[in-house]
Amino acid sequence: MSTAADQIIAALRAGHEELATLVRDLKEDDLLLPSGASEWQVSQVLSHLGSGAEINLAALTAARTGAPGPDGDFNRGVWQRWDAMSPAEHAAGFLEANQRLVEAYEALDAGSRASLRIDLGFLPDPVDVATAGRFRLSEFALHQWDVEVAFNRFAAVTPEAVSLLLDQIGGLLAWTSRPQELAGREATLLVRLQEPERTYGLRLGERIELTDAPEQPDGELTAPAEAWLRLATGRLGPQHTPDGVRVTGPVSLDDLRRVFAGF
Repeated sequence: MSTAADQIIAALRAGHEELATLVRDLKEDDLLLPSGASEWQVSQVLSHLGSGAEINLAALTAARTGAPGPDGDFNRGVWQRWDAMSPAEHAAGFLEANQRLVEAYEALDAGSRASLRIDLGFLPDPVDVATAGRFRLSEFALHQWDVEVAFNRFAAVTPEAVSLLLDQIGGLLAWTSRPQELAGREATLLVRLQEPERTYGLRLGERIELTDAPEQPDGELTAPAEAWLRLATGRLGPQHTPDGVRVTGPVSLDDLRRVFAGF
């Protein structure tokens, strides 16, 4: 029976193969194009993914060997080295570093996938393989979209990643939202998603949070689940909004775009 860790590792492999196929054919000018991440060129997204792969691999290796995990000095050294690379080096380095990380996850046997605990450095306690992998999948899948949308305005987050990340959105909202954009307004929306189907409440106010579906909402957000994932992480601009996204009630879709600043 496939476990959560198995599914996440398989999604990391599938995402790597898809993005690597695109990256291998990119030219210098392609790497300098604006990405879906508003402040980064394509090469800078690949740099972020490549440096992140190195840091994630160091944490995984430490967990497997019992060595101390990477600390702030290690991370800063990795980032400085990647910042000094050229765009072509970002692309080549991403291909190599992410391949190594995915292979390391794939090399874990069933026992390790169930019992290993990984210190990611930014959480109070070490986490299991599924949780560590899901953090990486969230980062990877959304930045994969950032790269792909530079060349295809209809790009979408891969379905495998959407289904695995959808129920984690609530934990991201404190990072990805800007309640101040509401200027004191409050509302609770019923959120109806498709592919896969989900129903939530979205409470908008001093805090932005998901709740159980409200019996008497102030309005409703209907969307494909993939579009909701991108909206909640700041990636649903007008030019990248698919059919089927509808907002009714006291806030508009543009209001929600401002609230969800993303990363």
